Amino acid sequence: MIRNLIAAFALLFAAPVLAQTAPPAKTTYIHAGTLLDQPGKPPRGNSTIIVRDGKIVAVRDGFVPPEDGATVVDLRTSFVLPGLIDMHVHLFMEGDPVKARMEALTRTGSDEMIIGQENARLDLEAGFTTVRDLGSDPEPVRALRDAIDRGAVAGPTIVNAGRMISVSGGHGDGTNGLAEPWAETVAEHQINTCNGADDCRRAVRQQIGGGALVIKFAATGGVLSNVAGGLGKQMTDDEMKAIVETAHSFGRRVAVHAHADEGIRAAVLAGADTIDHGTFLSDETIALMKQRGTWLVPTMLAPATALANARAGKLPPATVPKAESAAAAAIDSHRRAIRAGVRIAFGTDTGVSRHGINAQEFKLMVDAGMTPMGAIRAATIDAADALGRKDQIGSIEPGKWADIIAVTGDPLTDVTRLERVDFVMRRGVVHKLGGHRQVFPVE
Repeated sequence: MIRNLIAAFALLFAAPVLAQTAPPAKTTYIHAGTLLDQPGKPPRGNSTIIVRDGKIVAVRDGFVPPEDGATVVDLRTSFVLPGLIDMHVHLFMEGDPVKARMEALTRTGSDEMIIGQENARLDLEAGFTTVRDLGSDPEPVRALRDAIDRGAVAGPTIVNAGRMISVSGGHGDGTNGLAEPWAETVAEHQINTCNGADDCRRAVRQQIGGGALVIKFAATGGVLSNVAGGLGKQMTDDEMKAIVETAHSFGRRVAVHAHADEGIRAAVLAGADTIDHGTFLSDETIALMKQRGTWLVPTMLAPATALANARAGKLPPATVPKAESAAAAAIDSHRRAIRAGVRIAFGTDTGVSRHGINAQEFKLMVDAGMTPMGAIRAATIDAADALGRKDQIGSIEPGKWADIIAVTGDPLTDVTRLERVDFVMRRGVVHKLGGHRQVFPVE
């Protein structure tokens, strides 16, 4: 009996191997009128990008005639650049706090997955071919990430954090503001809260065990958490160091939700990779970030959105004074950080704002003192560097994934052009063609 089972398994696994033949390579020629292949360097004129099996194999001057069997995408009147990267999104949040509260007790996991898929598609069609999701339930975000990677669902490449690690009662504690019976139920299933260095190491390992590719923790209070306490430091230095050391030992980078200067400084000293928000920055902490090469992800769209929602009565009363103080301080902090030369990576906190309008962040960055080229770099090659994926994405160079977008007009003179993306390709697959012509090979 055992011999027969072994023989059956051998046939099961051997038969497909014997039958396999290499599929023909899929080749696409993109004719670009203006090509910003390496943000930070001047754009090129008429160019051809050759894509094969999802990756860039060559970038050539002029409009190169296609090889036999290749598909041609005509972008000769467009400005072509690498796919954009948003370092801070929440794919399962819709940017509508009132709707979220009203449906909190009626939504199922299936509802949430549909919301996540729709938001992923909106971000992709807005030109964002890679996103870092910084706070979703581990199972659905992992499933969505993997479905996109195998081509079952349209969306950007996802670098996911799972749940944000928080001290009890802190910004990431899901029991905040809940009535006692509900709080007890949530607490029973919550694995992202920790108290003390050893417990925080446990929380990091559990998020990684759940599929987290990056670790996020809350060093300070948050605007949207339903807690009357402010935005000050909430986690001890030892807890922060334990989180960063554990994450780095597993090869994970660390993103830090941080508003107050004391919490930001402690997170930088602990070795965090990115500071997200960076609302109340002192000149001393700015200098420390520059010295250590710590990335700032300003999320300028978030405080503006939160303040508008708070003033409109869409957020709980406890959030209103926090939104007011954060919005007032963030602009000045970000301007000083940009002026000082702190490394900036593009991020929006989309999910607080609506998905698909992520590119509105670019104008805010330029208003804060960045050049259009600097803002574009922050969303391409610099964001790829902050992710640790500079060898894969962020520029249009041979060997990298074919993540490519196009707009009408010149975003280097008017950065708001990026709010209207006409063409989107992710890993060689066209997801948005706009009015452009795509010529397929004759079979």
